[in-house]
Amino acid sequence: MKISVTVHPNSKKPRIIKNDQGNLDVYVAQKAVDNQANLATTMALAKYFQVKKSAVNLVLGQKSKIKIFEIVSPD
Repeated sequence: MKISVTVHPNSKKPRIIKNDQGNLDVYVAQKAVDNQANLATTMALAKYFQVKKSAVNLVLGQKSKIKIFEIVSPD
């Protein structure tokens, strides 16, 4: 399953919110430096979808606020 995610780095209150379009807004405490926010987003999504961290892959948007992640479900 592929999902569109808007990442909000350097947030005081980390959380995940589903917006009106059905996409996710992910707020993470890490800054958008040295891939820290992307890694924190990956870990947050893994916890949200209750899958292993390795099942969450960043497909598009390495340096963008809007990213596409793929969640690989276990067979």
